[in-house]
Amino acid sequence: MTEFNPTEHQHVRYNPLKDEWILVSPHRCLRPWSGQTESGQEEQAPDPNNPLKAGAVRANGQRNPVYTSTYVFTNDFPALLERVPQPPTPDHPLFQASQAKGTCRVMCFHPESSMTIPLMTVEEILAVIEEWVNQMKELGRRYTWVQIFENKGAVMGCSNPHPHCQIWASSFMPNEPRVKDSGTPVLLRPHLFQSC
Repeated sequence: MTEFNPTEHQHVRYNPLKDEWILVSPHRCLRPWSGQTESGQEEQAPDPNNPLKAGAVRANGQRNPVYTSTYVFTNDFPALLERVPQPPTPDHPLFQASQAKGTCRVMCFHPESSMTIPLMTVEEILAVIEEWVNQMKELGRRYTWVQIFENKGAVMGCSNPHPHCQIWASSFMPNEPRVKDSGTPVLLRPHLFQSC
């Protein structure tokens, strides 16, 4: 294992003013996205070379299978990695850091980039929900927290118009659920979810 480098390895940092831990993922700056300047124009049609489409080649050179329903893969530019070194013991209590382990996945809802959930059939939507349940169960056995979310639209930070969501699983509870749940990670335990 390499030595911990705070400008290279993700970790959580303690904020003593709010008594919370903040995820720091410096390696995310390496992803090939430089932000977006907003204009008043309507969103453009999906790119025919969209890297999330069935059979497309993604930025890391991997080719997606020719999927016909949902498709899940580990994010090519994740905020969390499973193997990272432990930060050193701080010299001062104001500069605390702790190890942050996890995984980030992308789940495509449909092979067509122009599709959205409201346009999908009931069967296609049920396939999405069933895969959410599968992911929650699998990752919930290994991680303290699993969060499934969709950041749709460029303004929300979505770098791809293809119908998809993010799945983040971490070794720590994020602040809002930790405060809400008083430190007891039972909100999203896999046994609370049943397949439809």
